[in-house]
Amino acid sequence: MSRAFVFPGQGSQAVGMGADLADAFPTAREVFGEVDEALKQNLSKLMREGPESDLVLTENAQPALMAVSIAVVRVLEKDGGKPLASLASHVAGHSLGEYSALTAAGALTLADAARLLKLRGQSMQKAVPVGEGAMAALLGIELDGALEACKEAAQGEVVAVANDNGGGQVVVSGHKAAVERCIEAAKPRGAKRGMLLPVSAPFHCPLMQPAADAMQEALQKVTLSTPRVPLVANVLASEVTDPAAIKQRLVEQVTGLVRWRESVQYMKGQGVQALVEAGSGKVLSGLVKRIDKEMTGVALNTPADIEAFLKTV
Repeated sequence: MSRAFVFPGQGSQAVGMGADLADAFPTAREVFGEVDEALKQNLSKLMREGPESDLVLTENAQPALMAVSIAVVRVLEKDGGKPLASLASHVAGHSLGEYSALTAAGALTLADAARLLKLRGQSMQKAVPVGEGAMAALLGIELDGALEACKEAAQGEVVAVANDNGGGQVVVSGHKAAVERCIEAAKPRGAKRGMLLPVSAPFHCPLMQPAADAMQEALQKVTLSTPRVPLVANVLASEVTDPAAIKQRLVEQVTGLVRWRESVQYMKGQGVQALVEAGSGKVLSGLVKRIDKEMTGVALNTPADIEAFLKTV
């Protein structure tokens, strides 16, 4: 069976994340220790104990989610004896998960990924003053309808489609008032519901340009290798392996649309039958069936999940 490994984005963090992995596997503890060292911060303690108010801060949530994802992959590789390249034909990540995917595929070092995500989180938070921006999930609408609603709602402000998650779930992002207008404009276009999301900044829209500039500068100083498994990039919904091209896609991704539905469809077209979600939560493995009923999804976040998965490969 052809598989792709996928890596979650922000929103999948929770106090206690990775704790059972750390308790069960020295390999996972090593990953968390390396991230702590790279950031000069006891992030693993925050992940295990909270407080949640600190963990949900973008600059903490992003490297924390990556750390749990890489802990899962390293356990499969070192303890399970299964290199990622033997398990997956492609990797992909939702937003920050793209950094997890690149680290899993050996294109980024764990320390560089942690530092880049810390900076990415800080830069995204600084780009727009708290309270000025917002994001909303529109349910029951497809991409074209959401794009039309954004156009109508803008009225001189910014509102853009941030995530096309598939299964009639589209997320929009921008100035708060424009996002609220978009929720209303989406209703006659098929949206059954629109709800503001509990996020601290309007990700994946043009308001994030200062963060994109910061990431461009930071990525120029980092060595990025050719991934051992091709990356399906968020902004392309197709694969990319050239390190310079990957860096450019990572910069574009800060302000650009996460084309998740199309990315999953692309992977299916490449023969992928199952998505394996490595890390915290089950968001991406849950979305699979809504995008394509023939594909399957499995989430690996506990020692039991990993053990069960290894028996199937």
